[in-house]
Amino acid sequence: MKLHQEASGALNTITSYGADYVAINLQRHEGSIIVMPETPVIAWPVSSFEALTPEDFDALIAIAPEVVVFGSGARLRFPHPRLIAKLSQQRIGVETMDFGAACRTYNILMSEGRRVAVALLIET
Repeated sequence: MKLHQEASGALNTITSYGADYVAINLQRHEGSIIVMPETPVIAWPVSSFEALTPEDFDALIAIAPEVVVFGSGARLRFPHPRLIAKLSQQRIGVETMDFGAACRTYNILMSEGRRVAVALLIET
């Protein structure tokens, strides 16, 4: 699906996505990533939903978003509460969605000026 980018190039915007990729400001990524509006894209070393560990979500604590949108892949899968417990302890909200919904929601929240992070799982 192609999305149209607004004129502001200063923020990380999801410009397109597909089953095995996401493009941030027209730059294609084919592995799992973490994106925030104003920081460099972070490679997220997660290759499958089943392999997720609590430590995989620790990188999100360090960047301190107010909410994390977790794109669980092609279908909606909720992470076990123990995986995101540290985020809850830090008062960081977590919303889980399928990949496409997570991309669209991130763009909306980012355009509203929210301190949002999206963690996109691209399974390999």
